[in-house]
Amino acid sequence: MFDVAIIGCGPVGAFAANLLGKSGLSVLVIEQEANPYPLPRAVHLDHEMMRLFQSAGVIDKVASDMRDTEGHLHVGADHGVIRYMGTVGRPRPYSWSNDYFFYQPELEDHLRDALAAYPNVTVQLGVAFTGLDQDGEGVTLRLSGDRVEQARYVIACDGARSAVRKALGIRLDDLDFEEPWLVVDAEVDGPVRFPDLWGVPQDADLQKLSVMMCDPKRPATIVPGRGNHRRWEFMLLPGEDDQAMMEPEAVAALVEPYLSGVPHQVVRAATYRFHGLIAERWRQGGVFLAGDAAHQTPPFFGQGMCHGMRDAANLAWKLELVLKGRAPDALLDSYQPERDPHVRAVISAAVGAGRYICMLDPEAAAERDAQMRDAAKDAQHGTAADLIPAIAVGIIAAGTPGAGERFIQPRVGERLLDDITGSGWRLFTGTSMDGGDVTVIDLAQLDDQGAIAVWLADRDADAVLVRPDHYVFGTGKPADLIARRNALIAGPVHQEIAA
Repeated sequence: MFDVAIIGCGPVGAFAANLLGKSGLSVLVIEQEANPYPLPRAVHLDHEMMRLFQSAGVIDKVASDMRDTEGHLHVGADHGVIRYMGTVGRPRPYSWSNDYFFYQPELEDHLRDALAAYPNVTVQLGVAFTGLDQDGEGVTLRLSGDRVEQARYVIACDGARSAVRKALGIRLDDLDFEEPWLVVDAEVDGPVRFPDLWGVPQDADLQKLSVMMCDPKRPATIVPGRGNHRRWEFMLLPGEDDQAMMEPEAVAALVEPYLSGVPHQVVRAATYRFHGLIAERWRQGGVFLAGDAAHQTPPFFGQGMCHGMRDAANLAWKLELVLKGRAPDALLDSYQPERDPHVRAVISAAVGAGRYICMLDPEAAAERDAQMRDAAKDAQHGTAADLIPAIAVGIIAAGTPGAGERFIQPRVGERLLDDITGSGWRLFTGTSMDGGDVTVIDLAQLDDQGAIAVWLADRDADAVLVRPDHYVFGTGKPADLIARRNALIAGPVHQEIAA
């Protein structure tokens, strides 16, 4: 029997397998396709994902194929800026750029190739999931070719049409957003052209921004990719036929204003329905839903795949503790209560953005533009990552300053913090003590230019305890933090989660 079986070896499944493989657990990965999907789908991730790639030991494989970019710009019906979520000059709390674009087939190749380093990870490609049974001791998986495998726990990373979710009879909570869009990917040998825009901030480079044209004539997004890859997303208008809009002549007409005179080759054009959906249950017995199997996010802030990576990071350290006998199974009940609010906050924001982006009435769009510009006068622009709230319930020292926030990663000399301290449980303090299985880092011995000391001073705290997924467990007295952490992990967590 495997410790964990992962259904689906897309980016989220392969990332989860790397995290779990690194922890020493025995892992089975099942993927019905023999080869990665050859065309790009997801294109964006943020600085938190780069930090998680560090944790999984794959950052050296993936970093060179990433293109750091500068955020998001929303343009109104009159071609004036109505919302700017730029990152130029913004702090880099994890020492990585705030936004990156990538080419998904390359990322999947890197994540799959990295699994070869783990003899405890078994990958079966070209094998389909057909059903499962649970008996309280584990999960029996039924696979194509009359194959059967057993695992103590299963993570379903099998996408929006998840066969595992359907087999479990788990319904989706519909956040009432569904719009048809045409997605066009192209290789472009030159800069993308834009219409004359006004109100663009001086520090904004249109070639490095995801630009949303909120034009009632046809809403569209222009996305920079890695290398010479570029993406367009065009909203389909009422009455337009999917197949007709995917024809080369229709696609050429849509991209022509942006690529007139610029050499390019369209790689693909496909229609999608952008949804806002969240599974009602993310755990059923020993089976967990993750990534698109658990939630589907409209792409307006580029957080869809990031959600799945956060799911995997949240589950991985908890599964390790449970499977190594250091925590009860009840610890895993904290998964959905911690993750659902993150996903729901971003999907709600994306759905809200989608509603104003998709306005087709010119008068309503003009009123929207005026209202958004007025609201922006007194507001400081943020980034898409700022949409994610702190963890409010679960495995945190609720009520302590900073609890549930994502912890910073300053540079320590020429290296990044996590590369020096590791990415397990870490206590940053000026007090020398035995932390048990918690790594105690003496701030006096850490040449981080005082960044963590400033972080603590801002929260009037003596010490901070950080979880393996880089979220803050809590702040306070060192011994109190470790005692509270040990009690939460070792005992039932239901009361803390429901608080």
